[in-house]
Amino acid sequence: MKTLTDHTIIYDDECPMCKVYTKAFVNTGMLDKNGREAYTYALQEPIANIDWNRARNEIAMINKKDGTITYGVESLLAIVGHSFPIFQPLFRFGLFKFLVRRLYFFISYNRKVVAPGKAFEGCDACTPDMNYSYRWAYIIFAWLITSLILVSYSKLAIPLFPESGFAREFIVCGGQIIFQGAIVLLVRKERAIHYLGNVMTISLGGALLLCPMFLVARFIDSNLLFVGYFMMVVACMLAEHLRRVKILALPWYISGTWLLYRFMVLYVILYLL
Repeated sequence: MKTLTDHTIIYDDECPMCKVYTKAFVNTGMLDKNGREAYTYALQEPIANIDWNRARNEIAMINKKDGTITYGVESLLAIVGHSFPIFQPLFRFGLFKFLVRRLYFFISYNRKVVAPGKAFEGCDACTPDMNYSYRWAYIIFAWLITSLILVSYSKLAIPLFPESGFAREFIVCGGQIIFQGAIVLLVRKERAIHYLGNVMTISLGGALLLCPMFLVARFIDSNLLFVGYFMMVVACMLAEHLRRVKILALPWYISGTWLLYRFMVLYVILYLL
């Protein structure tokens, strides 16, 4: 593996994902020990030619030899391509770069709702622009994956709970978006789209936490175990919801209405269907 020297990547130090993968570049020797610098610190330095607004959306990398700047996918492919030259022909392929760029923006524009920092917006924070297309793409993606997992998990709870189908789970997840979205719109309209991104991350995370039980179900057949585990996951989701509501500076009762919606859905499933 070849180390890309004399290059510094400017990462979002309020983004847990950004800190992990840029640190991995350094620890694995893909970048030298001075190969990364936090955005909030770099912002105070007299770095010529860098577009700080663009750097909030696309991670910037400075070539310290000639002062040139690359952004986003070009920065990441330059690092990987230098360390693994065998991939360079693939990285020059137009369709590959197009698809990777779309994936990069999908992650970058939604990184604050996937893994938020300690504060929603700070002074000189590396907060990406609000891109509604990518935000709604993420919300719909999380909605679909969550619905698919819940359909499979519901089969483990039969007969304690009625059998479900994709349509029911899809409607329940969509109802949460409408119900909670309407409340946040009334309380603090400008935070609604950010809240919906966060709440769908919580739903997706909760659904993923259920997945290990599919393996357990191969060895243990216990409806009570699966329902009990589901309730534990919901408790974890509530704790995370409270944390994210605080980060977004929304009132605590938003978590109360989130829980209320789940009780209403449970009542309908058990007594009205």
